[in-house]
Amino acid sequence: MRNLDPKNDLTFKNVSGKPYGKLYLIPCPLGENAVETIPAYVLERLHSLTYLVAERAKTTRHFIKATNPPKQIAEYQIEELNEHTPIAELENLLNPALDGHDLGILSEAGCPGVADPGAKLVELAHRKGIAVVPLVGPSSILLALMGSGMDGQSFAFNGYLSAKSPADDLKRLEQLAMKHHQTQLFIETPYRNKAIIEHALRVLQPGTKFCIAADLTLPTEFIQTKTIAEWRKSPPIALDKRPAVFLLGGA
Repeated sequence: MRNLDPKNDLTFKNVSGKPYGKLYLIPCPLGENAVETIPAYVLERLHSLTYLVAERAKTTRHFIKATNPPKQIAEYQIEELNEHTPIAELENLLNPALDGHDLGILSEAGCPGVADPGAKLVELAHRKGIAVVPLVGPSSILLALMGSGMDGQSFAFNGYLSAKSPADDLKRLEQLAMKHHQTQLFIETPYRNKAIIEHALRVLQPGTKFCIAADLTLPTEFIQTKTIAEWRKSPPIALDKRPAVFLLGGA
């Protein structure tokens, strides 16, 4: 049962009268050895929490350990939320917040809730009256857009392309980019980078702008925008197993 706080009708209380905790969206580095990309205030919040929801607990423990936490790793209570988590289990993940404890959610990399199963938990938190607090951190999507030189006034993120017909998806995104003068962004599983690039060089028009942004914020960062005709003359470096964001823009 929930009771409205008379001082703030957006604050819910549990049956004991204690206000709900908050759900903090905590960004993670985009790769190994990049803790310096996370603001100090985010690390302070992370260190203050006990209850966490993570896409993968092992990765989260590794990240926390790299931040020199003030308490033992074992003190963090971490539950997993990934694409295999049943919808029926989501409410249980929010129990700490419903009991009055602040709760943090972390993605496998980057910002939770963006191209990430954590969005389901955030949606449920809103429905339950739990305050949601997004924290600042690296977003591969925005970093790629910033570095591409393409239109940042109008853009669309399309997630993953179809595994069965990526060439058709590429042509569809190219048409959208040209029709609406809108930058189209998408991502791919790293092991499929080579195949996606080969499809793009084969089916897209020579004048279409194509950006590859890989290993963002890491020492091996690679960002380059060329027309398809230019890429055909000088193909990109091997990007297998390197996380990348791809962008399409009209001629």
